[in-house]
This record gives sequence, structure tokens and C-alpha cells, in this order.
Amino acid sequence: MTRRRNESGRLMNDIVTAKSGAKPRLDPQIAPIVAARHGDPFAFLGMHVEGDGLVVRAMLPGAASVAIVDTAAGEVVVTAEPVHPDGFFVARIAGRSQPFRYRLRVEWGGETREFDDAYRFPPVLGDLDVHLLAEGTHLDSYQKLGAHVTTLDGVAGVAFAVWVPNARRVSVVGGFDSWDGRRLPMRSRHAGGIWEIFVPGIGAGEAYKYEIVGPDDVVLPLKADPYASRTECPPRTASVVADPHPYPWQDGEWLAARGRANDRTSPISIYEVHLGSWRRDLGDDGRYLTYRELAEQLVPYVADLGFTHIEIMPVTEYPFDGSWGYQPVSLFAPTARYGTPDDFRFFVERCHRAGIGVWLDWVPGHFPSDSHGLARFDGTALYEHDDPRQGLHRDWNTLIYNYGRREVANFLLSSALYWVHEFHIDGLRVDAVASMLYLDYSREPGDWIPNMYGGRENLEAIAFLRRMNEVVFGEGTGATTAAEESTAWPMVSRPVYVGGLGFGFKWNMGWMHDTLGYMSRDPIHRKYHHNDLTFGLLYAFHENFVLPLSHDEIVYGKRSLIGKMPGDQWQRFANLRAYFAFMWTHPGKKLLFMGGEFAQEREWNHDIGLDWQLLGQPPHAGVHQLVRDLNRLYRATPALYQRDGEGDGFAWIDANNGAESVISYLRRGAGDPAAIAVIVANFTPVPRHGYRIGVPYPGRYRERINTDATDYGGSGIGNLGATEADAEPMHGHPYSLRLDLPPLAALIFTREA
Repeated sequence: MTRRRNESGRLMNDIVTAKSGAKPRLDPQIAPIVAARHGDPFAFLGMHVEGDGLVVRAMLPGAASVAIVDTAAGEVVVTAEPVHPDGFFVARIAGRSQPFRYRLRVEWGGETREFDDAYRFPPVLGDLDVHLLAEGTHLDSYQKLGAHVTTLDGVAGVAFAVWVPNARRVSVVGGFDSWDGRRLPMRSRHAGGIWEIFVPGIGAGEAYKYEIVGPDDVVLPLKADPYASRTECPPRTASVVADPHPYPWQDGEWLAARGRANDRTSPISIYEVHLGSWRRDLGDDGRYLTYRELAEQLVPYVADLGFTHIEIMPVTEYPFDGSWGYQPVSLFAPTARYGTPDDFRFFVERCHRAGIGVWLDWVPGHFPSDSHGLARFDGTALYEHDDPRQGLHRDWNTLIYNYGRREVANFLLSSALYWVHEFHIDGLRVDAVASMLYLDYSREPGDWIPNMYGGRENLEAIAFLRRMNEVVFGEGTGATTAAEESTAWPMVSRPVYVGGLGFGFKWNMGWMHDTLGYMSRDPIHRKYHHNDLTFGLLYAFHENFVLPLSHDEIVYGKRSLIGKMPGDQWQRFANLRAYFAFMWTHPGKKLLFMGGEFAQEREWNHDIGLDWQLLGQPPHAGVHQLVRDLNRLYRATPALYQRDGEGDGFAWIDANNGAESVISYLRRGAGDPAAIAVIVANFTPVPRHGYRIGVPYPGRYRERINTDATDYGGSGIGNLGATEADAEPMHGHPYSLRLDLPPLAALIFTREA
């Protein structure tokens, strides 16, 4: 018997010839290769030194013949011998002991193809990358994992790498290998659980997935790439190799100043958008607008209305339209529903060039259980907890990330930075933070596991959120973060170093619930619920708040904003206009979901566009004009935004007139203390003539906004554009204004020096 060993000393005997005339016996390693169960294919496939020659092995199902071509010479060196009917070929090259560059010339179905052998290339990842990935400290992991067009050893191709620590075998599959997992099993980097391969001769646009054999030797459903930066358009589910060419950004001026645009002392007025239902192309069967079409239509619309920011509901790829993007399967790929990643970059750039910041809803709280996604990715609970008391979100039937696993936390941190760096996103609004913070969130007793101290706080999620905020702000790009957090968790928007969670802003869900509850009541009953209007000022300065009138409030039978308002048509529109003025002058940044700006009557439906025809009706056009005027006044009046998070920036004039449902207050900026804004709101349909409120300074007070103006659809009761302060003390102030208060209306004055 002839026995040969390769350079590593491993026994290799593909075809072991016994005594003359004996039947050849296959090397025992061939069977696992053919069955796609070999744990270390690079140790066996490709070219290896054996004795005084070389051997090349290739698994090419369906091939009729295989020849080894010397790349430099362009000549066939040897023809490979088929040694297994499923397509395993072996070629022996005598007299050459130094490996050389070679190609495979293969005949398939009467057609000959020539290509580089994937198994002749060295590892893709360096040892340091593998170490950092295993350590969970590779914040640029998206640059290493996933699929990347590259050139290796002078050959163009795509490098694939994926974290699958418990797999017995991983193959990349696609049209380039007939979706056959036997063709391209990957190299295992055991130290970090990473599997990798360089596939020569393919490039951008290739669809692919991973075929994984789990630890129980079961082939899993094909998996999309967790780090894919591009995907097929749903309902198709494959990942796609992205174009490697850098995008020619032209928003440098914006980036240099965006820290100021996101600052808590700056005006921030956010238009929340679901890109798929803002507007549809009615001339083309109601199809989605593309990212580029949205850049041409949505951006100038938002700029004209005076909003400072757009907040986009999640565009991280998601399988089910009805999730609105909040159940993503790919945290590194903008949804293909509206175009390519570069198309999305074009949209962001257009926003920036129009002076509009872009915040993105980002979902690190949970992920769907779709078979092609992260769920039991390697046959085990890899990204999620195994115990459903920790790993299953009862409300949404989704899976919860295992934040305590360093590779999972690194995956999420890398995603956050990816959107900031690669797409110039200005802010990440983190969805459903409360569900991350509490182990017993939406769970019955006995259906959750306490933390190590016996408490309900998710210590691992808390540590992750703090680290995420440290990382985002530590980059120094000017990007910010915001939390949708619906409980009284303390210091959500306070720095980590003082014990906070580190977010830039927090949604003020309490303000939203209280004030919408107040506004939905018939005015005759409002005097009994006056505290719903004023209570928010007791905690308004504990956080850097955003006041959200979001998509969540106008679906599932909750009615639209205008639908919540009581009374006849005139009263409903008057109520909404007064409420908007109250919101725009209340401490806190502003967020309004699309359609609210023109008082859309029906609830939001993600399957169709907004009812744009309503803008042709005067009441709706009046609300639209008011929102535009409120934004412009807000941005031009530092008293309305500079000290949102400071108690000294707000003072009640009269918070106690519940009997008449009238409130009055003033706002101060950081400069001249006399440069104040004065707001008076009458939440009953009764005009009040000669109504007096106290003010701290003499002079002329200009009526900047009157929500009862005829231009907005109101009755026109007002104060002729301005009023003078009288030296008559009132409400603890030495001066007062005598005003005519319109019904169901708010007045905004600024003092003129």
C-alpha cells in the first residue's frame, strides 16, 4: 500500500492502490466532502503538496471532465480523474513540488468553462480581525463580515465571511454554484466561530445565502447574511453582493455643522415618514416611489413646511410589509422596496443639501422568527436567548437579542455605526426601549427570569444601551440618538458617566397620552381634566424630551388626529389648530407623523398613500398653512427652543384657570431675558373678550400666530396683530396684556424691544 502525507503531516490517500489488480479504495475524506459534511474542506480540496508532487482535488457535481490549467502558461497541465460519481475529481501532478496558480477547465452539459478554484486562495480575514470579532470589540465588523467585492492574489471576486460558531459545515450558495451547498463549503476559523471563503470571478449583484449544517447534523433552511448590505426585494429573501464603489457624497457642509443641528439648544422639528405610504405613483398601479423619487418630491415638501428633520420609520430590510419595518431581518441593508443602497444615500444627501437632518428608526430590541433570518441561525439560539422567558417577545411573537453575548452586542453596535458612517444618518431613534429595559415587560408572573440580584431590570440590555450611546457620541460625528421609552425610567437622556442611559433625547410619551386625552374630550368636560394639560410641566425638564405625535397614535382604531377632536367640523379643526400651537410652544422638540400636517381624516394605512386631495379643501389647507407658519416662527424664535431642557426657559403665567380651560405661559431663550414669547390658549368654544394676563416687561407684544385667523379657517377674532402692555399688575407680574381670546384657539406673542 502506498501512503502519502501532505505538508502538515495529515494522512492523504485519495486513491489507495493495493496490490496489482486490486480495486482502488477511496480516501475516507471524500465521502464527507461529497455529502457536504466535511468540517475542514480547505485542508482537503484545492492544491496540496504530497510526496514529490502535487495533488488537486475538486468537488464539481455534474461535471463531465476537469482539467488543471497553469494560469501563467495558459496550458493544461493534467486532466483530473473522476473518482466519485457525484462529481469528485482528483488530479496528480508529478515532478512539481511548488504550488502554482491554476484554473479549472470544466465541461458541464456540453459547455466548457474556465475559472479560478476557490480552494487555492488563502484566508480572507487576518488573525487580528478574527481575534477582535471573537472578543466582541470589532466595531467595524461590517467591513469584514458579510460579502465584499475584492481582489485576492490578483483575482477579482467576492469575500464572504459569517459568524456561525456551532455549525458543522457552512457553504455559500447562489447562482454562481447552482445553489448547491456541496460546491463551496467555507473555511472555519475556529478561534472565532467565523466561516469564510473567497469566490473568484463573481461580483456585485450576485444573490446568495448560506447553507448551514447545525450541530445536530441537520441542514437548516437557507439563511440570509446577517451582515448583508443589500438584499433582494421582498418577498424574495436572498442577500445581494453590494456595489463596492464609494458613493460621491456632496454633503460635507452639512456634516461639518450637523452637531449643531442635533443639539438640544437648537430648533428640532421632525416630520415622521413611512416612505412606502407617504405618496404612491397613482399612474403606475399605485407602486412605491423610489428613494430617488422621494428625494425629488418629499424633500422639497418637508423643506417648504419648515421641518428641520425627517425621521424615517425603519428601512432596515424586513420581510413583512405590515410590520412597517419594525421586524427587520437585516440591520445593514436599506430595504430594496425603494431602490439600491446608493439610491438611499442619494435621498439622504438631498435631505442634507436642503438643510434637513435624517433620523432613522433603528430596532435593536427584537427580530422576527422568519426561517431565513437570525432565528436559530446555526441550529442553536445564537442571536437570541434559548429560554423563551428571556428570548421570546410575547406581544409581537419575535425574538429578543442576547445582549450579554459579546458577538451579538458587537453586531448591534456595528450596525449603529454603519448607518452613521456609511449612510450619513444624523440620528438613531431606538424603538421600544422599555421592552429592552425590563425582564418582565408584558409578561405574567413566572414567565420571566430575574436578574442576578433578583430584580426586573435587564442588566445586559442596560449595559448595551449605554455602550451604544457612548460609541455613537464618542465618534464625534455630531450624530445623536433618541429613545422611545414609555416608562419613568430615570435619566434616559443623561450621560452615562452620571448614571444615565446616554441618549440624546427621549420621547415624552406621557405628554402625548395626557394631552391627546384632554383634547379628545368635549370642551364642556375639560375643566375637570385640566391637569392633563399641565401635568407634563412637573417633569418636562428631567429629560431632553421630544413631543411625539407619531404613527402609533393613528392606527388600530385610535383614529387620526383630526378624528380624535370633538365637535362639529369647525370645532374639530379649531381644536387641532390650537393643539398644534400648544405643542409647538411647549418645552420639548417636536415630532409629527405625516398626514397630520393637513389633518388627514382617516387612519394611516401603510398600503396606500396619504389623501393628498384634501389639500384642496380650505379647512385642511388651513391646518397645512398653520404648521408651516408654526415651524417658521419656532425656528426664528430662540425663546421657543433654546432652553427646552431647562426650567428657567419656561414659566406659567396662569396654569390654574381650569374653570374656563384657559392656560397662559411664557418662554425664554438664553440671550436677552426680555426677549420672551407669550402663549395663551383657550380650549373652549367661548370667545373671551378683555381677558387679562400678566407679563414681566412693558412694551409692544406682536401677535405672531393666531390659530383662529381666517387664513387658517378660523373666525378671525384676534388682537389686530399686536397689543401694548399696561402697567397693571397681574399674575405676579408688574404689567399685563388685555386680550381678546378666540374660541378653541391659541395665540402666540413675541415682545418687541
